[in-house]
Order: sequence, then structure tokens, then C-alpha cells
Amino acid sequence: MARIELPGYEIVGIRASNGGPLTLTGTNSWIVRRDPAWLLDPGPALEDHIQSLVTELERRGGLGGIALTHDHPDHAEAVAAIRSRFPVAPLGAARGEPDVALADGDVFGPFTAIDTRGHSPDHLAYVTGQVGFTGDAVLGEGSVFISPDPGAMAAYLDGLARLRRRELELLCPGHGPVVESAAAKLDQYIAHRLDREHRLLAALDGGRRSAGELLDEVWDDVPTALRPAAAVTLAAHLDKLADEGRLPDGVERPRVWR
Repeated sequence: MARIELPGYEIVGIRASNGGPLTLTGTNSWIVRRDPAWLLDPGPALEDHIQSLVTELERRGGLGGIALTHDHPDHAEAVAAIRSRFPVAPLGAARGEPDVALADGDVFGPFTAIDTRGHSPDHLAYVTGQVGFTGDAVLGEGSVFISPDPGAMAAYLDGLARLRRRELELLCPGHGPVVESAAAKLDQYIAHRLDREHRLLAALDGGRRSAGELLDEVWDDVPTALRPAAAVTLAAHLDKLADEGRLPDGVERPRVWR
């Protein structure tokens, strides 16, 4: 359990104790403003994490609403527990059964939703003032896997570019530390993804066709524990190339989990 203080922005982060290869040091839940406060991504249903959120929300004058970046359990599992403590607070999300269904450009409390699908088809980032809450679209360190849903990779790159044009000061990610150089991080994420695409095209031009060969050559820097996530992202890259008419015949699409 860790607390992330951003006093100049009326924001506090509370990090859950659910660290791992995909969650890094744990899932960050963010609380914004006061009288009432707004909660972004309640996180996993761990009792100590939930109690820390409740204590901070009560200290800030109650809960105005809950916004979800996406419905993966490590971000959304604690929604029911938080709503049992604050039953009138509305839930805003892109899918499921929220009180307020959100899409790109919608305003929910202090947040403006930004379509950042890619990691998941329902993924939203949120902006308030000069701060962006990026969920799993942009992490504080490392990169994210992109799920091979229709159009996911192109949509993800477009979402990053639109966040970049907002000239934000800070990024508050779903995992990892706060990003103080928002523009540089977004440029890095876009460049990283395009570099993978360039290396993938080079491997295909060199005759690589199996998923294993492509992973070995293009994702050679990925630890063994993250190879399944790399295979997911490989599938998304291959789908993008196919949509653009740039995928050669005979390429094996990896079998992936979602």
C-alpha cells in the first residue's frame, strides 16, 4: 500500500498491494478534488485498499462519482464495495451497466473522457485541467499490451496522439509512478509502438512467418514472463498491417488470451 501525493493539484493516489508482472508495483486508484471527491479506478477488492479509499473519500467530504478507465478486474473489482459505502455516487464507464455511459468527449464530474481503446475496447483516459489519467493506455514505466480487437492498434495510436495534442503537465497512470513530462512520455509511447511496427515489417521482409520467429526477432527484449502479453500485441500489429494491405501471405497469427 502506498500513497501518492499531488498537493498542488488536489489529487491523491492510493496504490493497491497487487504487484506483479502486468500490474508493476500495483494498481493506482486516484482521488480528485473534495466536497465531494471523485474516484477514478477503485482497483482490486482488497480490504486494506478499499478501507484506505473510503477513509480518504470521507476526509474529503464524500464521493461525487466513480469513473472507470476500463473494466479489467485490477481496476474495477472494488466498484461494488465502494458503492456499498457510497450508494448514491454514480458510476461512469464505457461498457457494462454504468449509471452514465461515457464515450469520447463526454464530461463526467471534473473529467473529460478521451477514447484510448487498444489495451481494451472500452478503454478511456480522463483529463481534468492539465492532468491526464491514463489507466493502462500509458504506464508510469514500461509499455502496455494492445488487445487484438478490430482496429485496436490504429485506434490506440490515434488516442495517444490526441492526448499529446492536449499539452498536459502530468500523467497519472494506472500502474507505476506519476509522469511529470507528459509530452515526452506520450512521444516515447508513440515512437515505441511505431518502432515495433518497423521491426515487424523488417522481419516479415526477411521471410519470418511464424509467430515464434516474429516474437524472437521483434520482441527479443521482453522477459519470458511477459511473452504471452507480447504475443497479444503482435496479433494487434498483424491486424493493423492486414487492415492496411501490408501483411504478406502465410503469416501465422498467434493464439492469444484476452
